[in-house]
Amino acid sequence: MRRVIGGREFDFARRVAVMAIVNRTPDSFHDQGRTFALAHALDAVRAAAEQGADWIDVGGVPFAPGPEVTVAEELDRVLPVVDAARELAVVSVDTYRPDVAREAIAAGAGVINDTSGLRDPEMADAVAGTGATLVITHSLAAPRTPYPSPRYHDVTAEVTVFLRDRLKIAMDRGVRPDQIVLDPGHDLNKTTAHSLELTRRLDEITALGYPTLAAVSNKDFIGETLDRPQRDRLAGTLAAVVFCVLRGARIVRVHDVRASVDAVRMTEAMLGWRSPAHARHNV
Repeated sequence: MRRVIGGREFDFARRVAVMAIVNRTPDSFHDQGRTFALAHALDAVRAAAEQGADWIDVGGVPFAPGPEVTVAEELDRVLPVVDAARELAVVSVDTYRPDVAREAIAAGAGVINDTSGLRDPEMADAVAGTGATLVITHSLAAPRTPYPSPRYHDVTAEVTVFLRDRLKIAMDRGVRPDQIVLDPGHDLNKTTAHSLELTRRLDEITALGYPTLAAVSNKDFIGETLDRPQRDRLAGTLAAVVFCVLRGARIVRVHDVRASVDAVRMTEAMLGWRSPAHARHNV
């Protein structure tokens, strides 16, 4: 469970990485364009690093349906942020395009976060032979494509089979096992019931033996469970983050960095993985 990612060492047997989200998109589901302007994105990068983020995940195209974004536009959005963030934290680029992945890795990105789950197998070719990590995520439809009323017989079992199949594709194309992270894809072509079931049985995903990323922050399965609007889901998000860590997740992808870092570090301390910052009480 020891990995070197983006030049930094992580012992996932005793540590959870907090991945901060910085979207350079005008139509992101939570930020709603708040960090679309480059200056705002760079401010968000610096703030995330100061608040303790281990990784910074930069996205130039949302997963959800929306206007077409060309490869050139996506690169214009993400590469300046990669350049600014690479000295502050591990930089991840959220993309499903191999051409963007290649340019991002060349610019210093340590992780390619492929929400399409290798829908284009050339993504594995882009990562193979480099020092970058590849996140393989479960989804049923291609990014930017509607997929109403998804159906599963057993969502966790089917996600597990999908990820196992994609692992084989990646390794057949030269990606090393120590380059791979898995993500079950909470809410991606899944109902609230599906995402809750996946969360409850996340240990079946982590049993595949790869570090698992839980991207649960402010998602609709939290909002629908608690009947909370988009901007009032922090408490539910923190509960989901801690639950996922206890089920084996070792990377958590979040919008609210400071609160999430505190929740994760407190969980690590209660698990006996981390010493308190101070130990003065009743001493």
